[in-house]
Amino acid sequence: MDERLRRPRALAFGLLGVGVLAAVPHLGWRPLVLLAGAIIVLVVASVLARRIRTPEYGFALSWAFAEVMLAIAVALTGGAESYVLSWLVVPLVTVPARFGARGVVAAAGFVTLLVLIVGIGVEPSHPLPRWYATTGILTTLAGVSILSFALMRSDVDHRTEAVLDGLTGMLNRRALEARLEELRAQAGFTGQTVAAIAADIDHFKRINDEHGHARGDAVLIQVASRLRTRLRAFDLAYRVGGEEFVVLLPGASAEEATTLADELRAAIAADPIDGLAVTMSFGVAATDGGTFSGAELLAEADAALYVAKAHGRDRVIAA
Repeated sequence: MDERLRRPRALAFGLLGVGVLAAVPHLGWRPLVLLAGAIIVLVVASVLARRIRTPEYGFALSWAFAEVMLAIAVALTGGAESYVLSWLVVPLVTVPARFGARGVVAAAGFVTLLVLIVGIGVEPSHPLPRWYATTGILTTLAGVSILSFALMRSDVDHRTEAVLDGLTGMLNRRALEARLEELRAQAGFTGQTVAAIAADIDHFKRINDEHGHARGDAVLIQVASRLRTRLRAFDLAYRVGGEEFVVLLPGASAEEATTLADELRAAIAADPIDGLAVTMSFGVAATDGGTFSGAELLAEADAALYVAKAHGRDRVIAA
């Protein structure tokens, strides 16, 4: 997440730097010293963070120094009445990307302390022109928006990566377990049936051994695509192992799931994949309606799949 925040953070702090430069004609050379000091410390801390065992210390140092520099800028521009008092909030937005709840609380306490020191210890004044008040608020808004959007995008990406298979784009085993729990709870209220199809590419090891893993990956991608295109919108397909797939069918009976599994089998075998004849074996299991055990449902489908492979492959067996 920190890597993904690197550019947005640089942009947000760059906006604050532009704001500091805009104050030079009114405050003299002192803002330049603050800006130069902040840049040096941020660069040094960033380098240290990549070389030490606990990079959090480097991040914490650079963050605290940035806040102190901003607090000094607030003090120089009027304390509690400073037009840039809100700038102290901008670095605070980056804290959750690096630290847990305690870190966020500590950071908020640190900023609160700086605000109290500047607000109480500095005589309120307005050394900057009035147009700077609007500029200060707009800069804060832009900085917080940039960082908040980057954090949101990073969080969405993390959650997506946690449940998607990187090669095929299918949902993975973690997503399968979560969905089974949802269906179990739902079936307890509605009494609906749930069917599962376990599928396995026949002789996939031979494909990898004879044609290479790149060819094997191409087969997996095409198999996943063919499976997905023949499912209903609310049916979900999962890649749960090397060449193993599972399809969940809410509301389907064993007969309906068996019919669909045979359609999937035919779709895989109909045309060569990357020049190779590929077949799949399928095992089907379904609940009787009402609450059920997801582990038992998958175990029954796996057992049926084992029978299908033992009896010649390229076929569908129902539990």
